[in-house]
Amino acid sequence: MRLGRGRRRKRSERGVSTLELAILAPAILALIFISIQTALWLYGRSVALNAAQEGVSRLRLVQPTVYTDAVGEKVRSDIQSYAQQLGGTTLQNTAVPFPSYNSPQGMVSFTVTGDTVSLVPGLKLTVSRTATGPIEQFQADK
Repeated sequence: MRLGRGRRRKRSERGVSTLELAILAPAILALIFISIQTALWLYGRSVALNAAQEGVSRLRLVQPTVYTDAVGEKVRSDIQSYAQQLGGTTLQNTAVPFPSYNSPQGMVSFTVTGDTVSLVPGLKLTVSRTATGPIEQFQADK
């Protein structure tokens, strides 16, 4: 009698691992895709922030007496091309609005926005990062 019971157990567990894989595989694949999408989004944020900080670094050195809209536009276009080169295909549709240069307050601000690559068709993830810094004030020795 014992022998028959053991055989029945083996027969009843037949195909269980295939069923477990069929249930768990979609969940595991979903976790992998979510992890990759999160990494792409975080990288896009990093690229946008790096480009914004580069723009602030360039404009901080421009003295208020020298600053013109043409200087701001030149730096803005340089930063937009820099963000496109740095992001490659990861940060798309990069937009850099005209920078904020406040000479009375002594602050300069840059914003960079773009769309990160999406693994899901139709999903649009937009990132926007802003960097702000004080304008350098150079004074002559006394």
